[in-house]
Amino acid sequence: MHAQRRAGASDRTYARLREDVLDGVLPPGAVLAELEQSARLGVSRTPVREAFARLVHDGLARPVGGRGLVVAPLDPGDLEHLYDVREALEVKAARLAARDGARFTAFAHRFAHAPDLVEAGELGRYYALGAEFDAAVDDAVANPWLVRALADVRTHLVRIRRLARHDPDRLRAAASEHQLIAEALAAGDADLAAHAVHVHLHRSRSHFRNHLRHQEESA
Repeated sequence: MHAQRRAGASDRTYARLREDVLDGVLPPGAVLAELEQSARLGVSRTPVREAFARLVHDGLARPVGGRGLVVAPLDPGDLEHLYDVREALEVKAARLAARDGARFTAFAHRFAHAPDLVEAGELGRYYALGAEFDAAVDDAVANPWLVRALADVRTHLVRIRRLARHDPDRLRAAASEHQLIAEALAAGDADLAAHAVHVHLHRSRSHFRNHLRHQEESA
């Protein structure tokens, strides 16, 4: 029973710290101190220490000589590496998912109306639609290794997206790009789906590259 309670505390602490890193509450470069985080979260130092180890494993924190751990920084080089991997994985995923196209017909219609969510400021519903679409693609792919690799990449891209905050113009454009991907998948056209994914990722990469470079110039 004690071990179960300890595991539960560790999991909850990890989930909270991970979300704080992704949301920018703990920004890139922030020092992660066991005592400080244990006081902030109201837990003992043991689950914090265990959560820190998991953040390092995720690539969300890293050791720095003389300073313990810090939240992993972001730079344009990280972005390029992530998008190189993301494109390889998502293009392959789109080709595989096109074999099960019927499930994506409704997504094409829903993405056509997604810009309305942006206009209404309902960004939670907008992002939930994107997450639901990703889950449908993952399910259609039916390859747990590919899905696991995609999940790891998406974790870091969520962090970049949240730190860049919300650009309504980019969100509306991304909705249209997702609509084209969904339409290609619904038609069972693997080549068109792969091309639509390539175009979407090219535009997404350019958008976040410009944002990170602007941040560097402003620092």
